[in-house]
Amino acid sequence: MNDIDEALAEINTIRNQIARATEFRGYGPATVATTGLLAIATALVQQRAFPAAIHSAATYIAIWTVAAALATGLIGIEMVIRSRTIHSGMATEMIFNAIEQLIPSAVAGVLLATVLTRVAPESDWMIPGLWEIVFSMGLFASTHFLPRAVLVVAAWYLVAGLLCLAWSATARTLSPWAMGVPFGLGQILAAGILLIAGENADGSIEEN
Repeated sequence: MNDIDEALAEINTIRNQIARATEFRGYGPATVATTGLLAIATALVQQRAFPAAIHSAATYIAIWTVAAALATGLIGIEMVIRSRTIHSGMATEMIFNAIEQLIPSAVAGVLLATVLTRVAPESDWMIPGLWEIVFSMGLFASTHFLPRAVLVVAAWYLVAGLLCLAWSATARTLSPWAMGVPFGLGQILAAGILLIAGENADGSIEEN
């Protein structure tokens, strides 16, 4: 029985190694672009329907948490469907590998917002910029199994986060566009890169 367990463990290890070395194609360009438009739409909704949110961290976080949940749901559903089609028998390992890279940044983003609102509410204007920087770290960690050009997107979020911190330092308010512009443009840029990478991959398969 021990030999069987060891063999299964080795097989599982090999499958995980293959998953980490294979380019993940579970992210659909159209859905990723949709999340960018969702970010822009959320900024408009905040500006028009919740103008007081620029001074209320609780409201601001609630608005963007809902937007993030919707975006994550859209991407997650398509990720499962695409992975089962494209990656077939490796779908489960590929999906868990993708999620694993982003969990630390997601947790860090939640903890940063919690600490700032509870311990240093006078600094809560930093939340959008810090979220973008943390998200960029998750993307940098994911580039080993995504198209190399995704590095551009990761760099975009890093630069956007830093610029957002510098820009928000004067007004010290929670502007809807501090989230809407970086995430809107960033996701649309990511969608374009995924689309081109997917077309190149499909072309290579056809040639072979």
